[in-house]
Amino acid sequence: MSVIWLWIGFLVLVFVFLALDLGVFNRKSHVIGIGEALRWTVVWITAALIFNVGIYFMYEHHLLGIGHHVAAAGDTHTNLSGAQAAVKFFTGYLVEKSLSLDNIFVIGLVFAYFGVPAIYQHRVLFWGILGALVMRGMMIGLGSAALHQWEWLIYVFGGLLLVTAIKMLFSKHEAVHPEKNPFVRLIKRFFPVASDFHHEHFFVKIDKKLFFTPLFLVLLVVESSDVVFAIDSIPAIFGITDDPFLVFTSNIFAILGLRSLYFALAAMIQKFRYLKISLVVILLYVGAKMMFSHLIKTHRIEDLMTWISLGIIVLIMTIGVVMSILRKESTKQ
Repeated sequence: MSVIWLWIGFLVLVFVFLALDLGVFNRKSHVIGIGEALRWTVVWITAALIFNVGIYFMYEHHLLGIGHHVAAAGDTHTNLSGAQAAVKFFTGYLVEKSLSLDNIFVIGLVFAYFGVPAIYQHRVLFWGILGALVMRGMMIGLGSAALHQWEWLIYVFGGLLLVTAIKMLFSKHEAVHPEKNPFVRLIKRFFPVASDFHHEHFFVKIDKKLFFTPLFLVLLVVESSDVVFAIDSIPAIFGITDDPFLVFTSNIFAILGLRSLYFALAAMIQKFRYLKISLVVILLYVGAKMMFSHLIKTHRIEDLMTWISLGIIVLIMTIGVVMSILRKESTKQ
């Protein structure tokens, strides 16, 4: 039970980050430019890398018992070393960061659909990410408990990723229809909704009556969209490791940087036409790895597969970016 203090310490660290973000650095609403977004993206990536150094030392010395008795589907180590844990964290972080690119595209479409002014978008993403932290924590906890109880679920998760990859390959993001979102329909059915934005407020009083604002509806759509993406990304990280602390921390650090990544890439991501194919290939690879986890376990090559996974994921994303840039240059000529 002493490991619980590491969980508490990490949650405190996350809420300190969020408090500094909203209460200090972004206390006043403003339009976030690409330069500022890129700087914050570097800050969040650096924070994740520094934390990964902490992961190495925590697992290397088994601080408060972390890394002991990790044994379930696809991961047979009874003790994770610092190097093993650090590679798994970083690989999981890259997987979640890569899959979040598709989420960024959808968020951009949602903002465009509702006509959300750029000055209010940061507030929506901040509270959306805060809600995502809670929901993902619950989903990871349930997923980890289920995998330890029923190891065969690793094949269900793997199959889910394969199906998701195939659907993603043939799906298009030409339009979004928030009016069909069940949460939006529920709010509009039982509660009054203001017709216009009221600055950055989610609620407003009109004639002494409480109204939800369109900005709150945007928040609902963003939150529900993240749940859908989590159904894909969380099983993908379980394909890297089933250590709940590594799954949760890598997932959360990737989410924390999602907001700045959106403002840095939202205007450019449509130009990287091969990124979607890269995401499909990553999901296919991780899904296949989960489906063949029994062979990996039998031949005791978990450590080798972790390094192979890291290399493959980096290579796939690099190829997608480079091909997109070359395609863009060729169309200019």
